[in-house]
Amino acid sequence: MAEKNEFRNPDAILDIKDRPKFLPWIGLSLQHLFTMFGATVLVPILVDLDPSIALFSSGVGTLLYILITKGTVPAYLGSSFAFITAIQSLMGSSGYPAVAQGIIYSGIVYLIVAFIIAKAGSDWIDEVLPPIVVGPVIMVIGLGLAQNAAENAMFNEGNYDAKYFLVALVTLAITIFFNMFLKGFLSLIPILLGIIGGYLFALVVGIVDLEAVKAAPWFQVPDFQFMFVDYNFHFSLAALISMAPIAFVTMTEHMGHLMVLSKTTKRDFFKSPGLKKTLFADGLSTIIAGFIGGPPTTSYGENIGVLAITKVHSVFVLGGAALLAVLFSFVGKISSLIYSIPTPVIGGISFLLFGVIASSGLRILIDNQIDFDKKRNLMITAAVLVIGIGGAYLKIGSFELTSMALATVIGIILNLVLPVKARSEE
Repeated sequence: MAEKNEFRNPDAILDIKDRPKFLPWIGLSLQHLFTMFGATVLVPILVDLDPSIALFSSGVGTLLYILITKGTVPAYLGSSFAFITAIQSLMGSSGYPAVAQGIIYSGIVYLIVAFIIAKAGSDWIDEVLPPIVVGPVIMVIGLGLAQNAAENAMFNEGNYDAKYFLVALVTLAITIFFNMFLKGFLSLIPILLGIIGGYLFALVVGIVDLEAVKAAPWFQVPDFQFMFVDYNFHFSLAALISMAPIAFVTMTEHMGHLMVLSKTTKRDFFKSPGLKKTLFADGLSTIIAGFIGGPPTTSYGENIGVLAITKVHSVFVLGGAALLAVLFSFVGKISSLIYSIPTPVIGGISFLLFGVIASSGLRILIDNQIDFDKKRNLMITAAVLVIGIGGAYLKIGSFELTSMALATVIGIILNLVLPVKARSEE
């Protein structure tokens, strides 16, 4: 349980330092594992890497993150989508050795920024990220992913499939029912139960392929690619130029997720443990992934959604999910079984997860009594929401500022340059 004289969130069923009993612990950790699994293994599939390594590196990275932040931040690190285009380009032109370098360079950028913040401090964060910026940005984090949820729910290999959408809606309905009407331990795992229920329904309607599960071995070692062991290091300028700048984009996402976590758990993670530690942990996780053959890592909004819905914020649960990820990366049949979960099941769950994140942003605006009769507040919110949700992005060569990152940057700039009152309001 939580230590004495330590703040405890009264709204949490299990707070950050609360340790669940063993059997509930397994169920709660599986819930997080199932939630992040699809996205984490999709990234390596898209860039031609071994999904088992991605699962392994996500688990190791999360455990490292928990260790470095001293168990104060309940976050899960999974494969980052921001680097996909750059990795695909490097893979085609220079092969994985260059990709690994690029991943490591991006992690080093994190470490450098963490070092600068450690020396210069982070008092500027409250000035740069006030509620009028944070609220809309968090809404963008949730709603910006809405299209992904809808596509997972509706499309079968690019074509609309009514059967897929039915599975997504049934999964959504099951999850809502479990969340609203169950009591006790079962009320803490509505996401896991929703995934299981949706999977069984998908099995009934015939959209689950179990052939890969049957063919998979029980034990398999991931196809690790160790630098200096499986290949020699040769400096790649293309890797440095194409991937290191993307770290600044994922750092923006990192801060956005930290905002949501702070709001969800009623803490200020920018002050304790501080950006210097969270960025350092995220960067070191990415560097390790690059050394062993995995994709870069980042914190996952899906798992933050689980925290918000279940009110189970225990870092032990996230650590348990990470241990299971490492274990399952060596168990072929279990990995294949989880991977066989159809996309509409994930889509149905995502309708809730991403919506809860967006609702957290709206709550920030309400709790801070943001006055939208003031033109300044209206301008900032409008620009952030439409740019972020609309999918606008800035691309210069191989560098791309994603819609979420671009919306955040524009929100910060508008907050810094716009006067408190418009001339017409004076």
